[in-house]
Amino acid sequence: MTVCEKILLQHALGHKTQFVLPGNVLRVTPDWLLSSEAAWYGMEKTYHRMGRPGFFRKDRFWLAPDHVVDPRVNHEPRPKAMIDSCESIARVMDLGDSYSPPNTTIMHTEFYRSRCQPGMLVFGADSHTSSAGCLGALAIGMGPTDLVIQLVTGETYIEVPEVVRIRFANAPPLGLSGKDVILGVLRQKKRNTVAAGRLVEYTGEGLRHLSCDARFAIANMTTEFGGIGACVVPDEVTVQYMEKRRNPKHKSHFIYFRPDEAAYYAGSYDVDLSTLNHFVALYPSPDNVVPVTEAVLPTFQGCFIGACRTSEEDLILAALVLRECLKIGMTPDAPGLRRVTPGSIPIVNQLKELGLLGFYENAGFVIGAPGCSYCIGRGVDKVGRGETWLSSQNRNYRDRMGPGSIANITSASTVAVSSFSMTLQDPQPIIDRIDLSEYDKMRAHWKDEVMPQPEFSDPHPPPFAEDKISEQAAPNSRLTMLPDSIIGCVQRFGDNVDTDSIIPTDKCMSDTVEALGRGAFCYSRPEFYDRAQAGASIVVAGASFGSGSSREPAPKALQAAGIQAIIAKSYAFIYGRNQANNGLLGIKLDDEEFYGLAQEGAEVSIDIRKHLIHCRGSTFPFGLDSIQQELLSSGGLLRVYNQFGAELFKKLQLSAMLADKLPKNIQVPNYKANTMEW
Repeated sequence: MTVCEKILLQHALGHKTQFVLPGNVLRVTPDWLLSSEAAWYGMEKTYHRMGRPGFFRKDRFWLAPDHVVDPRVNHEPRPKAMIDSCESIARVMDLGDSYSPPNTTIMHTEFYRSRCQPGMLVFGADSHTSSAGCLGALAIGMGPTDLVIQLVTGETYIEVPEVVRIRFANAPPLGLSGKDVILGVLRQKKRNTVAAGRLVEYTGEGLRHLSCDARFAIANMTTEFGGIGACVVPDEVTVQYMEKRRNPKHKSHFIYFRPDEAAYYAGSYDVDLSTLNHFVALYPSPDNVVPVTEAVLPTFQGCFIGACRTSEEDLILAALVLRECLKIGMTPDAPGLRRVTPGSIPIVNQLKELGLLGFYENAGFVIGAPGCSYCIGRGVDKVGRGETWLSSQNRNYRDRMGPGSIANITSASTVAVSSFSMTLQDPQPIIDRIDLSEYDKMRAHWKDEVMPQPEFSDPHPPPFAEDKISEQAAPNSRLTMLPDSIIGCVQRFGDNVDTDSIIPTDKCMSDTVEALGRGAFCYSRPEFYDRAQAGASIVVAGASFGSGSSREPAPKALQAAGIQAIIAKSYAFIYGRNQANNGLLGIKLDDEEFYGLAQEGAEVSIDIRKHLIHCRGSTFPFGLDSIQQELLSSGGLLRVYNQFGAELFKKLQLSAMLADKLPKNIQVPNYKANTMEW
């Protein structure tokens, strides 16, 4: 088995065998659940509708307000309401230091640095939860509804994905960052290709040249690569990092796994670290990657260093780059905004102790409180329409930093050297001036120490207790049903439609159903809502529909706009779960004839009961996986919980075993209310 499969087996409930295979439906119990204030604000309302039944393990819920909070606006109604919601549940559930108050850390930063341990299974209500995979854990992002029900029940389901291996060889050039490594991977393999719908396992002898902070950057952007989740195979560097952790509470529950020699990977790809360069991903895609020395970009209106991907060592190296630039007489005279937001207060304190924070100030940077800041463009920091920025964040989709923004993403050191002239510059000549032994000492990377190897283990899942499988055990959702068929005209999209486009950041928390619906594709396709209302109620798309952010308002916005069904070649993992959890019919169909016929405006009829699609005289059969079908039949995950309570995932697992025995009808929720609950 792969390491990913071993971790899933270690956490599997009710599984008979001592191995797992791709396609197995597992019921698993995670070690940690993570949330920001933006996710909890919606989760809290779902939790209230569930009757506030309490948490299964309150000591394993990490809550860190970071998305929209900022000291400049925390007193305003919306941020204050989010903060109050977080602080209330932290008091009621006595979360203790598992609650990090507003602007003390980005949720992924201190979780990785202070809590995550090898062998753990981590789920979070954020697509960049994959970051925690850097320490030999398996970390996967999910949607808010998924997560709140896990908080209550302590478990969820997952169909074992295929695993793809990225094998690093050799050492990277001195001064190259983890961001450059993952951009190099994206340059070679592109997003939503080999990693799409799969877990990504990083391994190879080249790993020993990458610090845990560098691995954090790589695991963080696994979601941009298209992966469901990430796991960096642990080694001596991992052991060293864990041994340096101070709190014994969070260094005593680790298990080190390594892949079997005969482990099956759906694909294995070698990346020679020595051939990589300083890269920049050009707007509007994180895989539109070119070497910095070959890129041609206009003058920037702003430079941003920050977001969850930017680790402590990135901030240290960027500060040293600024120091050397100032030494040789470079001055920040070019007009434009310069901002840095370190990932946590402990990182800020470390930069102060090292005497590095002043170099940011001397180079014209405003130092912001820890938070997502410009990376999400959802709070007080937004890029103006038509402005071009250079940023060390992880996404550069359309409108990501604000409506009409143009983002190019690169390493923190490249942003630093470019900030003086507000034009793209190669950082290597400046890095060559830095004593890298000084850098290693500052970043606490002890590469010259003798590092002990991990003591590897085999997985030991909970003992199997057989459940009696009967028709009565499975959900019975044949009472309310969708009409026999759905008929509508097509709104056609291509591949890689991201959730930032489906529902832009500034529309995510609309107060009414109509406002949410009007927010769907409002910047990229302003006519989308009116066309849906006029009968163009079927979206037809290519591969990886719903990639990017974990935002659950994406399927809700489509429903609110009047969309009855989505037909796509494939769906991004989190979006696909959110879609089914909210009762929106999503059909996966890989038939080129259909896509040739189902052009913009074509009429499509979907026979729900017979699982057939009709378009322009041709008929195409489709299938739904058993759990998706049960969720759609019930009208979504919350309704299944209302029916079965804490037993729902056991029932869904049993239902998957009975998939061929029970008739299924499908219904979708009624969205006729005037207000939207989050």
